[in-house]
Amino acid sequence: MSRYTGPRLKVMRALGTELPGLSRKPLGERNYPPGQHGRRPKRKSGFGVQLIEKQKLRFNYGLGEKQIQRLFREAKRDRGPTGDKLLELLERRLDNLVFRAGFAPTAVAARQLVRHKHVLLNGRAVNIPSIRIRPGDRVQLAERARSIPVVVESLAEPALIRPEWLVFDAAEFAATVTRTPAPDEVPFPVDVQQVVEYYAVRL
Repeated sequence: MSRYTGPRLKVMRALGTELPGLSRKPLGERNYPPGQHGRRPKRKSGFGVQLIEKQKLRFNYGLGEKQIQRLFREAKRDRGPTGDKLLELLERRLDNLVFRAGFAPTAVAARQLVRHKHVLLNGRAVNIPSIRIRPGDRVQLAERARSIPVVVESLAEPALIRPEWLVFDAAEFAATVTRTPAPDEVPFPVDVQQVVEYYAVRL
């Protein structure tokens, strides 16, 4: 599957969860699935529950199906819990750090900043959103990016509270990673064990 570029609020309504990486818009009063029969309560199967939890991760972090499968295989090889490792790998993406630092209003916008080389990683311009950050890494906005309207607005009013694993330097337009993100610091509710069970029988 390719990366999703359609209506974002519609996806969040279908999944029943606000995904800060996908959109800043709240569900509001329409917190039911889209469509003619969206208001009717539906009984979800075990597969349906697993699929929803997997799609939360895929849409919030803006990944294609093959990308998240690759990350799952890597997480499965780790000695620790597979689900916790998967969340850690997702949170350690460079585009997610740019979003969590408040440089962009969504992960989608953060990915675009990275793609256009508006972000410096340890002093060097990079354009690969999936680069994995490590403790000690420093991410900074390039000078030409600091006056972009969407960046200015996001810095003035970040979508989320900056996580404890980041130290933000407003004067330098920079953020430094102090430690590895913890699984419980993912900024939306997700039952990652359902994701593990979803892929356990498919990969």
